[in-house]
Order: sequence, then structure tokens, then C-alpha cells
Amino acid sequence: MNKIYPDSGVELSPFTIKHYDRIMNIASLGFYRGFIRKAMRDMNIQPDDTILDLGCGTGRNARLMSGYLSEKGSITGIDLSDEMGAQFKSKFNGKQQVSFLARRIDQPFDLGRQFDIVFISFVFHGFPHEVRPVVIKNIYNHLKPGGTFMLLDFAEFHLDSIPALHRFIFKSIECKYAFDYVERDWKQIFGEAGFTDFQESHYVKKYVRLLKAIKP
Repeated sequence: MNKIYPDSGVELSPFTIKHYDRIMNIASLGFYRGFIRKAMRDMNIQPDDTILDLGCGTGRNARLMSGYLSEKGSITGIDLSDEMGAQFKSKFNGKQQVSFLARRIDQPFDLGRQFDIVFISFVFHGFPHEVRPVVIKNIYNHLKPGGTFMLLDFAEFHLDSIPALHRFIFKSIECKYAFDYVERDWKQIFGEAGFTDFQESHYVKKYVRLLKAIKP
């Protein structure tokens, strides 16, 4: 796969894709397994919700979300990697409520339907800032009026203000686009894009945040 953003961690190597879940556990020092379950609970998913999972990866999050759904609920996962798609599909064994589409989320697309929830986890920070408005527009366009956008990613903080060890770890494992991401006011940016009614939950010493916003 040709990389559009050489400095990004969004476009993964074949090795990383193959071992993605294990790498996430190691890179997060074991925190990922715990806080992701808390985040899923805090999403307050309703049994009949339709969910669009952008940058769905291997389906690890989708599998957790599916546990909250009834037979009327559904999940559509989107990722740019066919290999991720194969892992995603293998977690559901052809379950009719769950589907996968291979495409980029940083380019305009139209699925011809809208969802109750659009969810994106630890992908958004990996795009250059000039590309992020395209992702935001895709999110907005695919939400039903009154639907909820949920962003699970790094919280906002100033790199110079956090402990030196934490700053070293962050800069060692993250791509350069994450450095500006954590210092931006995302509630203001999403508010300017039309979202309202923000709520947030924090994890991992408040370095990680689940940010919820409503499409009016």
C-alpha cells in the first residue's frame, strides 16, 4: 500500500496490520485492554443503535460494541486495509448485523445512509490537520439528526507540561501529527463544524478521552 502521509501512523505496515491487537496492548503498557472496555460502557450504546465505526481496524472495538446491540442494531466498519477487513470479518463469522467496507475515511464518501452513532478510535489524531476537516465532514454527513459522534483518542494537553517520562513515551510511540492534535481545542473545532452538546469521559491518567457530540 502506497502511503499518502509518510509521517503518519494511520497507514500501517503489513507487519503492524497482522499483529495490530498485540502491538496495541504492548504500546499502551497494558492499559488499552482495560480502558477500552470502560469507554464502551460510557458510550451508552442502545440495543437498536446503528453504528458506523470509522478506521475500525481488526474489529476489536466493534466486537465489544456488538455486545450491547439487539438483533435490530448493526455495525458497519470501514478501514483502508483489506487485511484489517479479513481480521474484522473473522471476529463475527458472517454475523448479518455486522459488515465491513474497504475505503479511506480521509476522502469524501457517501454510503447512502445515516447512523445513530459514528465512532472513531485512535485514528483521527494520525491525520495531518489540513485533512481532518474532510474526516469531520464525512462524520457529520453520515450521522442522523440527533445522532452522536464519539471520538475515543488522546485528550487535550500541552506536551511541555506533562512529566518528562510521559512526554518521552508519547513522542517515542506516536507520529508527529499527534503532537499538534493534543494541543488543539477540539470542542471548539467540532462546534464550528456544527456539533453541539459535548460530553467527555477520561481514562489513563486523563491522557485519553471519549468525546461525545450531537448532530442537531
